[in-house]
Amino acid sequence: MGRSARTRLLSPAVAVLLLAGCSGGGQTAVGGGPDAAGVGDPLFPTLGNGGYDVRHYLLTLEYDPGSGRLAGTAEILARATRELDVFHLDLHRLSASEVTVDGAGARTGHDGDELAVRPAEPVAAGRLFRTVVRYAGAPSAITDADGSEEGWLRTPDGALAVGEPMGSMAWFPGNHHPSDKATYDLSVTVPEGLEAVSNGEPAGERTSGGRTTFGWRSKEPMASYLATLAIGRFEVGSSRTRSGVPVVTAVDEAVSESLSRRIPEALEWAEGLFGPYPFSSAGAIVVPDEAVGYALETQSRPVFPAGSFTPEILAHEIAHQWFGDSVTPSSWRDMWLNEGFATYAEWLWAEEFGSTPVGRSFDRAFADSGNWDFPPARPPSAARISDDPVYERGAMVLHQVRLAVGDEVFFRLLRGWAREHRHGNASTADFTAYAERVSGRDLDGVWDVWLYGEGRPPGP
Repeated sequence: MGRSARTRLLSPAVAVLLLAGCSGGGQTAVGGGPDAAGVGDPLFPTLGNGGYDVRHYLLTLEYDPGSGRLAGTAEILARATRELDVFHLDLHRLSASEVTVDGAGARTGHDGDELAVRPAEPVAAGRLFRTVVRYAGAPSAITDADGSEEGWLRTPDGALAVGEPMGSMAWFPGNHHPSDKATYDLSVTVPEGLEAVSNGEPAGERTSGGRTTFGWRSKEPMASYLATLAIGRFEVGSSRTRSGVPVVTAVDEAVSESLSRRIPEALEWAEGLFGPYPFSSAGAIVVPDEAVGYALETQSRPVFPAGSFTPEILAHEIAHQWFGDSVTPSSWRDMWLNEGFATYAEWLWAEEFGSTPVGRSFDRAFADSGNWDFPPARPPSAARISDDPVYERGAMVLHQVRLAVGDEVFFRLLRGWAREHRHGNASTADFTAYAERVSGRDLDGVWDVWLYGEGRPPGP
């Protein structure tokens, strides 16, 4: 995520697929009982749900921008990790009219953001089961603990859905914790003349009776907070990188911004540092500044307000495709694994293209007292997971690792981390163990001072 609003503006219908290799591990990383409302995330204890691991979402949506009404059907293919007499789905301010489990009607109860589902027969542990939820309503924005808005953001000609950390429950039911990744098929119908752009690859388009239906498919596992949907008047373009990755860009008609060269060039630069691009497509969505106040690393298609579409922010969100999107944190306390890595990518970009050595970026961050409010691996509350220590002190951790192990090992470590945990989840403990294994070094001095230490250490 770019910090342009969260903290401060930085310087310049489709067949269901079952992917046997889809990782995420359900709720194994953070716990949660089979009927738990929440998986026990240390910062968002009610987020997500226990007892099952989603493999695939098939979302069929219809949206009317005039009334703001959304009607949807969500088919959720999941594997029970325990016997389920009842399970929960996260769903915010939308009404479920019918729910079935494997074709049989299920009883439901909706309390706050928790939709409790009681199947006609218990679901046996280890079994694949399909839940279908028909729902409708006027989706809304969600105000985060830090005061920013996410969820379903209405625009003059449509809407923008962004989900970090919990906004995706505003437009579809599911298991909305980053530890449960899944593949997606999405079909959305909107008035003719509007575009609907989402993650992944285009999967068909048809117009009938004054309405157009757009299909999108995400083949690689995705955490739900990385799902996006942009509806409006966009100029949609396509190109390819030199390595053959398809690039789809959508730019709001009110924004004059050419992306035809900038996205492929940034991707090629990042591949040189972090290894092969982890997804089967890439791109960007650029919206007016008033649509959303921050850039976001939505998988394969980051969202940018026009005013924050700078080279540094582009480098930041592109780096997230490796760090945060492909390698996704096990819990929200591990947020620095997203933002520290992406911020360090900004520093690398500034060194190569802006004549600002990484060491100078480090010194500036070190001098900023706000970076020492708390250790990056221990944000004190949900309201502070996007504060400066998570970003810039997180980047300082990586620079200290680089100084300790040398450039050759450090850049091998970055590429290997992205490769070893590709399309999965990882924790801070996973990273520290990996760095020591790859480098053959005891890095306790780095972790104790820079990752977990309280307060600013003596100057480097």
